[in-house]
Amino acid sequence: METNNLGSYNLRTPNYGLRLRIGMVLAEGNYCSEPDAHAILPNGVSLHTTRIALGGVDTKSLQGMLDEAEKAATLLIRTQPKLIVFHCTAASMLDPNSGDVVASRIKKATGISAITTSDAVVTALKSLKAKRIILLSPYEENVNGAEIIFFNHHGIEVIEEKSFPPAPGGRYADATPKEWKDRTLSMRNSNADAYFLSCTNIRCVSVIEELEKELGRPVITSNSATIWHMLRIGGIKDNVEGYGELLRSF
Repeated sequence: METNNLGSYNLRTPNYGLRLRIGMVLAEGNYCSEPDAHAILPNGVSLHTTRIALGGVDTKSLQGMLDEAEKAATLLIRTQPKLIVFHCTAASMLDPNSGDVVASRIKKATGISAITTSDAVVTALKSLKAKRIILLSPYEENVNGAEIIFFNHHGIEVIEEKSFPPAPGGRYADATPKEWKDRTLSMRNSNADAYFLSCTNIRCVSVIEELEKELGRPVITSNSATIWHMLRIGGIKDNVEGYGELLRSF
């Protein structure tokens, strides 16, 4: 990336999204999605976020996040994004139609095209020709259950799944990338077409490449799939190295 030198400081050139500007709606406690995106996005593509309160991952809380989606998305209009992303895996997979419904409502409220995490993940898996997947998440089992129903609806079979919820009082993002790598390797299955690490607020994109080399299969995360999809929809076809097969497949 181009840099400017000022005295003893090395300043990066600000990225104003002159190639593509994206708006994103996140849950209030998410602190992984933006760093992941800033690490992966090609030069000239910028991300601008707003947030919704989310008290938990129970059905009522997730539905509440969906209900607030339009209001949050309208706060992004003046950043003039080409695309708005509703970025929460559990909420957008709450039922097989949740993602499509919230994307449609956001577009109607803002006049801007919208996608969701669920749409991105399905599109990514189909692009990789993955029909049988391994699912890992930090959620409770009931959320994984909803995701299995969602995937079945879209013709994708979850052949094995496991929840890795944090200790009481902990946060999803507490687990290290190495922990996610070890967890995924412990679920090695030669019948799988791909592995999916579900949740937008976990730290795992940095181990995607290592996992793919060891497993011999594509590995995607909620964040890597969504970043890939929003670049694809936005017309950016740069191959991105270091984050797995998906982001090299434009």
